[in-house]
Amino acid sequence: MKEKETNSQLNNAKFVNIIFFVLCLVSYSVLMLSLFYKQTCSHNGEWFQSDMEAYLLTMLGQESGFDFPYPIYFTLGKFLLLFTNVEWAGALATMIMNSLSPIVLAYYLQKSLQKYYDKLACKEWMGILSTVITFSVFFISMLFAPEGIYLPGMTHKYLGVFSPNPYHNATYMATRPFTIVTFFLFARILDYYEERTDLKEFAWFGFFLLLSTMTKPSFTLVFVSAAGLLMAFRIVAKKWKNFVPSVKLGLAFIPTFIALLYQFSGVFGGSSQAGPDGGIGFGWASAWKVHMENIPFAIILASAFPFFVLVFRIKELKTNTLYRFSWFMYLVSLLELLILFEKGDRFVHMNFSWGYMHGIFFIFITTLIVLLRDTVCAIVEKRRNGVLLLPFWLAYGWHLICGIIYFLYIWSGQFYYCF
Repeated sequence: MKEKETNSQLNNAKFVNIIFFVLCLVSYSVLMLSLFYKQTCSHNGEWFQSDMEAYLLTMLGQESGFDFPYPIYFTLGKFLLLFTNVEWAGALATMIMNSLSPIVLAYYLQKSLQKYYDKLACKEWMGILSTVITFSVFFISMLFAPEGIYLPGMTHKYLGVFSPNPYHNATYMATRPFTIVTFFLFARILDYYEERTDLKEFAWFGFFLLLSTMTKPSFTLVFVSAAGLLMAFRIVAKKWKNFVPSVKLGLAFIPTFIALLYQFSGVFGGSSQAGPDGGIGFGWASAWKVHMENIPFAIILASAFPFFVLVFRIKELKTNTLYRFSWFMYLVSLLELLILFEKGDRFVHMNFSWGYMHGIFFIFITTLIVLLRDTVCAIVEKRRNGVLLLPFWLAYGWHLICGIIYFLYIWSGQFYYCF
């Protein structure tokens, strides 16, 4: 009888958790759709500044002044264009792909923490906490000071500092469901690929990496660089004993490499919009310094919470593959932004910042997983020093408050560029 009551409580809690998640997802989707539609209706960028105008022209098959050799987002937009006008097609395509992100993240967050949740007396209700944390991730931003308060060397609040949630760029928002799956799959594979081969999981990883690349290659550039460097280091460190399994995993990257070659020629080739002046240049923070005077401070403002936790959880890097790889990918993304830039009139666009923002996004996610784990364990073990975790949560809350203000600022029609 008691077992039946327990099962009934678990089923009821599961049902409530699902309903709560669906309500949050619908609310989030409607809110984001309203923003994206406002952006699509502002073709001249006068009120709702974004990159939408070029995307809509591409969906219509017209000249946009930019090259977009990554078709997934635009193909979805063209399909929706069969049923509505281009403004709604662009907004709906962005909303649909963006709304897949919290679904995917909620799955991996729950999967990463389930064994810790199971230790709690109220474990059946932890799905609600996971849902709240999941959706909060999509509202965090860089830190900034209130109006009237000057921070040294901070020319802008967003530009030059950057946010894990750049609401003005639809292709960045659209690629994230694929990047999340790719990131978590690869981190899992890293733990075993040298001992055994799982061709099915390798294939799924390669598939989602390709989807990410064909939606926007910015994540792929930093991810592939980080993964390649890490695998090469392991091969050398183990004196080539793991060469064969490394090659087997490397085969999953081949479709993406082919796509990148095609995209590179499409963006920087002789017939591209970049023309003969296009290409990639090298220089220390050359493009970054155009928009930001105090780059070290900008780095801290963008990722204060992850850095704060890392200082006190530095040993976690030795044992936690997910956490370690996220930080390695972040460092690669930071280095690429510091030393690479696009030549010609795209110099000031700082397009390598998109990969950096992906790096920021993932260190936030893995840091949250570590902090949630430590918080749950502190509750289960009734440790008095659990209160020491509060400053970490306050730091995250600070990013969240700034993010909500930033979102409302963008949603009200202000310029992200000058924010």
